[in-house]
Amino acid sequence: MLTQVQAAPGAGLDAFFNATGVAVIGASDDITKIGGRPVQLLRKYGYAGAIYPINPKGGTIQGLLAYASILDTPTAPDLAILAVPMEATLQAVRDCATRGVRGAIVLSAGFAEAGPEGAAVQAEMVRVARSHGMRLLGPNCLGAVNVVDKLVGSFSIALEQNMPPVGQVGIVSQSGNIGSFTMSNMAQRGLGVSRFIATGNEADVDVADGIASLAQDPDTRIILCCMETCRDAARLITALDLARQHHKPVIALKIGSTEQGQAAAASHTGALTGSDAVFDAVFRRYGVLRVRSFEDLLNVGHAAALLGTGRLPAHDAVTLVAASGGFGIMMADAMVEEGLTLPQLDDSTKQLIREAVPNAGTNNPVDASAQMSARPDILLKMLTALQSDSNGSTLVLLLALSLYNPRLRGVYLEALSKIRQSHPDRLMVLISQGPADAVAEINALGIPVFPSIPAAASGLKGLVTLGQLTALPTAPAYGGPVDRVDPAVFRNEFHAKQALAAAGISVPREAVVTSADDAVRSAQATGYPVVLKIASEDIAHKTEIGGVALNLQDDGAVREAFDRLMANAKQHAPQARLDGVLVAPMVRGGVELIAGVSRDPVFGPVVMVGMGGIYAEILKDVAVQVAPVSEDEALRMIRSLKLFPLLDGARGQAKADVVAAARTVAQLSEFACRHAADVAEIDMNPILVKPEGQGVLVLDALMVPTAGHPSAH
Repeated sequence: MLTQVQAAPGAGLDAFFNATGVAVIGASDDITKIGGRPVQLLRKYGYAGAIYPINPKGGTIQGLLAYASILDTPTAPDLAILAVPMEATLQAVRDCATRGVRGAIVLSAGFAEAGPEGAAVQAEMVRVARSHGMRLLGPNCLGAVNVVDKLVGSFSIALEQNMPPVGQVGIVSQSGNIGSFTMSNMAQRGLGVSRFIATGNEADVDVADGIASLAQDPDTRIILCCMETCRDAARLITALDLARQHHKPVIALKIGSTEQGQAAAASHTGALTGSDAVFDAVFRRYGVLRVRSFEDLLNVGHAAALLGTGRLPAHDAVTLVAASGGFGIMMADAMVEEGLTLPQLDDSTKQLIREAVPNAGTNNPVDASAQMSARPDILLKMLTALQSDSNGSTLVLLLALSLYNPRLRGVYLEALSKIRQSHPDRLMVLISQGPADAVAEINALGIPVFPSIPAAASGLKGLVTLGQLTALPTAPAYGGPVDRVDPAVFRNEFHAKQALAAAGISVPREAVVTSADDAVRSAQATGYPVVLKIASEDIAHKTEIGGVALNLQDDGAVREAFDRLMANAKQHAPQARLDGVLVAPMVRGGVELIAGVSRDPVFGPVVMVGMGGIYAEILKDVAVQVAPVSEDEALRMIRSLKLFPLLDGARGQAKADVVAAARTVAQLSEFACRHAADVAEIDMNPILVKPEGQGVLVLDALMVPTAGHPSAH
């Protein structure tokens, strides 16, 4: 039986990039038509393989012999480009599969994005392709380009005038226009491109395929990715991990971060859109740099491509140099706001700077005054001193508009050329605007040029993130069993906490009672003071109905509270099913955290941790990551909280047991993976984090069943 299984990420994409023959189905003599453009571009740029125009009329097309059907070509092409109307596309795909084509690019629109009829045709195309082991790119896409071998499977107007120069930047984009715009801008900056692929509707080939293929491509050193959404979390994660293993930095422009943007992405692609914070977490885990603007994509992508993985920053320290104290302050503000640090210079470095420029300010930022550009030897001596400093920081030199001045341009280029020869492994970036040829000359030295101070600050922060790529630990994965959970966990917090306790999470000793006498006996066994809480699967917010009594000191208080809680529940929630009243110890001391699990529509179980009380709801001080998380990862999540100092002994308070808190979060994430089939949400709030070495206690917990579970209602 022929397979219907989707290929592993990246498998079979050599058909789009390394085809030895290309058929264009729907080929035309008119180069303004979608069917005419690929034939023209293949010929214009010198593709060395066979080109087979396919048109029912036969004859010749653009000087090449045309065939009425792909079934008539003298050899089976590796790649077919389909530029025929939607209603003719399915038969064309069938013919390609029969002929033994390995990859088909469907440029036409009118499929899943257009409605149910188009979606049905698209699904049948995928079935045919997979049953013959043929990869299908599109439909409704801008195709693929191998710049190195001049293989053009696209009708992009970005290629109309010129092919981008050959380089080491690979581009994968769900949006053809955004990807094409990226390719054009890289070319305008003089930066070469290796491969380009736009995935369109992603009926078969998706963005994960593109990333995985580029990760294994020897001509690609850095991957720029333009994403709207993700259809398959496991495939994307596999691809990102593959890029990390091959030391291919990924810079992602993920659009659709607002509620309105996410709705637009869903309507455009027909796919579920995951939480933006979860995308951030996944990118962070796999060393992907997420940028927030097209400008940052280009600026950081350009710089990273110039530097390669060998010269990315090893840490976040920067040394700033300008001919103006005011500019230096502006640089310092921008860098610090991005989280970069400004180390002090060695005394010996300061002395060498003063020898080169006697009036220079030698703190960081360095105020080198206009004297630094008087002669190349003066500038070279100062730069040599800075590049030899023991702090090993990235040197950031601001030139403003100096490159427009022919004399100053000569001074800078001579000094920069010599410092690159003497310190080839040290990282230096410039902030400057100037003639394109001057910027290109500096880029050719391996020195990135940023157009503004903010661009340099965000760009350097991005380069630091990419520099940490290879240092990331292997991401945890859940390989244990997926078990059913006792439905009782959805009834009340007692059963929820008992299930968590069985998973190793610390909870108080407590009991559910159904009479005032039992409540008193339980309180005596627990030890005063105690807390009483109504226990019901139908009452999630107990405080709002008067269902909680705190700090009860004696038998009489417990007896009265039991009766009051039961009466309040019957009055305010008369339809609620009551299991009784929970008796628990009144615990004081420590700092409150919250932790929980929710189900992301793309990535599945996601674990969250944040500061408890009002901080989580008002300040949104939380960290998230896809489950499972390791204890180290959970600790990093806790340390990333804005209010972490409250756990770390701020203002003389005892340090909290954050190690135990991290262990609890990791255990929660494992529990969520183990019971993912039944449990949609878990809320542990509050978690009392005691002083160091004393552990934590989960004081309240709630579990919500998955949709369709017998306990869901």
